[in-house]
Amino acid sequence: MPCLNRSSKVILHIIFSTKDREAWLDSDVRMRMHAYLATICCDLGVELVHVGGMADHIHIVTTLPRTLSQAQLVEQIKKTSSKWIKTLDARYRGFSWQRGYGAFSVSPSQLESVRRYIDGQQEDHKSIASCCASTA
Repeated sequence: MPCLNRSSKVILHIIFSTKDREAWLDSDVRMRMHAYLATICCDLGVELVHVGGMADHIHIVTTLPRTLSQAQLVEQIKKTSSKWIKTLDARYRGFSWQRGYGAFSVSPSQLESVRRYIDGQQEDHKSIASCCASTA
């Protein structure tokens, strides 16, 4: 029986929010958080494909390493980033992520569509807010 190749490339779109969807990630800290999430991914040995989000949630597109389960990867990202943000300023001491997360596999052929979706978050949320405001 021939030896199996031990390579793997699973691309994940991971989404999680701040506890109670509170808007902790204002424009002052959001880009720093995105950069720090990239650092965490690098430290874990995963390829960060894209990161984005809004004041109350994060989107990460990354590869799943063979050495970590999906749950372990998300746990490490959330735990490390939560500890980091609390060191920035006293106002972040109460910060925490929600307990759950969403994770979806991404086909390489759909990767660019997922990136555009994440980058369009600002506009999508503005549209939803204005739609809801006009019906209220």
